[in-house]
Amino acid sequence: MHEGAQREKVFKQILDSAFFVHSELGPGLLESAYEQCLYYELSRRGLKVEKQKGMPLVFCGIKLELGYRLDLFVEDTVIIEIKAVECLNEVHLAQLLTYLKISGCKLGLLINFNHRHLKEGIRRVIR
Repeated sequence: MHEGAQREKVFKQILDSAFFVHSELGPGLLESAYEQCLYYELSRRGLKVEKQKGMPLVFCGIKLELGYRLDLFVEDTVIIEIKAVECLNEVHLAQLLTYLKISGCKLGLLINFNHRHLKEGIRRVIR
């Protein structure tokens, strides 16, 4: 299976997992609760998931450890940034775009669990 097809398969599993977590918990919890539950569900489905993965920044050839952390990094191909806010805004998108750029990843998901219907809180981002 080529890289794009594999990424799409992982993407579908992430969406299925996010919808499952949201259907079980609903909106209104802290981001950390959704992150932990989504981490558990993705792992349970057999995916490789890293939680709070450190993200160094390379500036002028120097690697700087600044404490940037990806909420979830799935199968070394998809970055998930989890939110539980009233609505997503441009700073949330900018954050994910920056993570995609400095990591070299091509696909990211911004998931805001604070929606009555989760599909309204999902934004797919391709770099």
